Amino acid sequence: MAVVSLAAAEPSAAQDSTLAREHRDQQTVTAAATTPACTNIAADGTDCTTGKPAGNATAASPAAVDNTDGSDSGNDAIAEIVVTGIRNSLTKALEIKRDNKQIVDAIVAEDIGKFPDNNVVEALQRVTGVQTTNRAGGEVSAVTIRGLGDVNTTVNGREIFTSTGRSVALADIPASLLAGVNVYKTRSASQIEGGIAGAIDVRTFRPFDFDGFKLGLAARGIYATNTERTDPNVSVLLSDRWKTDYGDFGALLNIGYAKTRFRDESIWNGSADPYYANNYERIPEYGSDGELAVDRGTPISTAAGSTLRVNGADREYVLLRDAMGGWNRFGERTRPAANVSLQWAPTQRSEYYLEAFYDGYRNTDSNSLLFAFVNNNDHYQDPVLFPGTNVVKENYVNNPYIFTSTQAQTGQTDSYQYALGGKWDLSDTFTLKSEAVYQTSTYHWFNQIQDMGSVRPQLAVDFNHNNSGTPALVFPDDPSTSVNESDLTNPDGWNLAWYYDQKGRDSGDAWTWSTDGDWYIEDSFFQKLQFGLRLDRRTATSGAGDRSADCAAVAVCASQIAVSDHPDLYRSSPGSYFHGQAIFPRKWIIAGYDYLLSHTAESRARYGFDTGSPAMDPSRYFDIDENTYAGYLQTDFERQTRIGDFDGQVGVRVVHAETDLGYNELVDTNTWGPSGQTKSRTDVLPNGVIRFHPTDKLMARLAYGQTISRPSFAQLNPAMVLTPPSSTAATFGYATSGNPDLKPTKAKTVDLSLEYYFAQSSSVYAVLFWRNVDGFIYSVDRSIQVTDRSDTLNGNYVLTSPQNAGKGKLNGVEIGFQWFPDQVPGWLHGIGLLGSYTSIDGNTKDPVYDETDTTDRIGTETNPLVGVSKWSYSAVLAYERGPVSARLSYVDRSKFLTGYNYCCSMPTQVYSEGEASMDLSIGYKATDKLTLTVDATNLTGEIYHDYYGDPTLFNLGTYHYSRTYALGLRYQL
Repeated sequence: MAVVSLAAAEPSAAQDSTLAREHRDQQTVTAAATTPACTNIAADGTDCTTGKPAGNATAASPAAVDNTDGSDSGNDAIAEIVVTGIRNSLTKALEIKRDNKQIVDAIVAEDIGKFPDNNVVEALQRVTGVQTTNRAGGEVSAVTIRGLGDVNTTVNGREIFTSTGRSVALADIPASLLAGVNVYKTRSASQIEGGIAGAIDVRTFRPFDFDGFKLGLAARGIYATNTERTDPNVSVLLSDRWKTDYGDFGALLNIGYAKTRFRDESIWNGSADPYYANNYERIPEYGSDGELAVDRGTPISTAAGSTLRVNGADREYVLLRDAMGGWNRFGERTRPAANVSLQWAPTQRSEYYLEAFYDGYRNTDSNSLLFAFVNNNDHYQDPVLFPGTNVVKENYVNNPYIFTSTQAQTGQTDSYQYALGGKWDLSDTFTLKSEAVYQTSTYHWFNQIQDMGSVRPQLAVDFNHNNSGTPALVFPDDPSTSVNESDLTNPDGWNLAWYYDQKGRDSGDAWTWSTDGDWYIEDSFFQKLQFGLRLDRRTATSGAGDRSADCAAVAVCASQIAVSDHPDLYRSSPGSYFHGQAIFPRKWIIAGYDYLLSHTAESRARYGFDTGSPAMDPSRYFDIDENTYAGYLQTDFERQTRIGDFDGQVGVRVVHAETDLGYNELVDTNTWGPSGQTKSRTDVLPNGVIRFHPTDKLMARLAYGQTISRPSFAQLNPAMVLTPPSSTAATFGYATSGNPDLKPTKAKTVDLSLEYYFAQSSSVYAVLFWRNVDGFIYSVDRSIQVTDRSDTLNGNYVLTSPQNAGKGKLNGVEIGFQWFPDQVPGWLHGIGLLGSYTSIDGNTKDPVYDETDTTDRIGTETNPLVGVSKWSYSAVLAYERGPVSARLSYVDRSKFLTGYNYCCSMPTQVYSEGEASMDLSIGYKATDKLTLTVDATNLTGEIYHDYYGDPTLFNLGTYHYSRTYALGLRYQL
């Protein structure tokens, strides 16, 4: 058994209202931790010595002591309680929620390596109000809090980032390194600003969390159904502490390594545009008379017989997709991570530490695309419309052009964070902390893309087969020929097409110094006064280069254009596509991703390029310095009355930021020159919370706060990157740019909660929340015409750039419970039920631009928030009895807006149908030191869909991800 400790979850500045008394007792906690433990835990979970719940007393964290009755904590109540299991872990998480003044949800590993999940994001998906998405690449990788994805991330309270981003990729942190995670839905003035959705603090282990020597080993083999491979996920923790004449020393090393071989499969439909009903020729955007016929991005009627005005005449049209295809992505990812922590307490009144945290990312994958143009007007069978509409459901065409695209990619991230700090009890009532942090993060990426094209005799497509939301695609064989035209792996008939050579490097670093003081006030309404300063200097640099060419336009390549002439280059994509659950080619010819990555010189020479790497594109460069100065002042208060106890916290944080933005600016058609801007801003952010305790089990909170979120550095770069029309045969290209005039998003928040803790490990709660947000950063798509570049770049483009939207709102309710019943039959003893439900209503005012001058912003329109589901819920069944522990969880969320498609005439809003997952974790304690585990994710094998506004007429994509099954063991000494 392991000693459970919450020391890793060091109390934040906003924690328990009795911290003043706890502070006076903390110098004796270490000694109390050596008190012999009572190992007789009663059936109701209480400690037989104190009569208190076992989860409310810990060896190392005064904040975990049950002081909700307002009594003095005292050293008599602090003893080492030997506990273990899922119930204890959930109890610890409940205590963090209860004791913290802010509204916080937590997950706690009560044993080293206990998390059944592979990364932090997967571990968060069962937290109330947290929604996860994007299950590509063999894992869950994106997280939102109450529908918003702008989350501030910290490790042990320190801001952390990946390369040029403002936050860390949480999926890069293995769950095996976690002591716990806190999700802050409200904020105190002492917390770092940023993240209008909330904050996530990842806690790692420290040597003083343990009484002495500790060895923890964890290993899991994870089998994925899509790859049929088993991958390792291992971690090692080694920690010890010593008493010497110079004080207490502690040292800890925690190393994690995870490898994932993944495969993602998707089938998608292209966009819908109007075509003349009589001949199926595409209707141009402008008629020959110069009048606008098709307003790109504006939905048009789907009623049968609908017409458009073209060249002065009403012409009947049908809505037809231009293309469809499938992605078959497979690859390998590894994530090394390490945490080193050294602690020294020379006296009972001082402590110093030196910590280092590393997380890495290595990825190699091949995104293999099969792309088919399905809008050819040469038909061998009449098209079929959806009944009662003008929308094409089935199309049958002769001589369609198709191509495959192998996108071979490598990526590598290395992020390091170093912290040196100390804490001093300068008197019985005054504590000072200070810390210096340096961190650096780099991301290198390299892409090689090879397209291969072919004209097939015939093609049949059903854009929504059996109304399942999944398209069907067939290439019929011509029995009159000796070639099987349905075989897309035969190199005969395939030619080399476009080639892309791309690379990039992003890097960032930061120096941070902070100091915080706590002054405990005796016998006063104000219990504690807190203040602090933080200075941060951040740099971010990004550069990228690319070049491309069409084989037919390069003499050297055109002379060897037949794919069959390059047997070392081509391969077949992995077979058994979609496991037979879709009508679609099982495999197709591709360029070998291993060949592309290892034979770049040959590919470059073939396409007429020099064999060196592409030059950096001056439009894709930025170099930013940002200095931030922040200070806060806040106080805790407490008052006992006849109707109940009141406590709370009020404070203000002042932040001043100075940003120097460097980038390149177009001087003339072919010349770029350095340019830049300097901006500064000061924000005053008040926060406050009041709690009311009518009984020791019932609590209400009212919290108000303001916070800001600054634009990402990439969003500030104004240089325009142009991608002209190429292999998609489009009449327009795509352009992207940043916006140096972006302002931070600012949010005002109100939360009202009622929480009832009716038993040791059980509670029920409800939270109402209101968010008024000003300046959501929103990606705007609009048509532009470029005339100041070279002849190959000038033309029509759809420009995507970030803008500040108007004011928006996000309101909702959270309800949840956790219940471990004790009055149950013996065979049910140890069962627990957990559930949560979140309902959200939100919208934003997005900018609207003049149709004739798309640079002229003329107003706003109200739209739903991107990424926000109307509802989500989670349900967990936990069981623990004897050596067996188990947890079965199910999470689900409703449809949500994922973005906009501006190019065409179907509904522009793109929705995800919703996402769900059922996961299972089982543990068997073979001995006191050895535990065997079985874990499974995505047990129900969910298929995901998205669509353009209407899931029947305009279904977009179908996505198939792996189930995973894992066997593992944990050993502790």
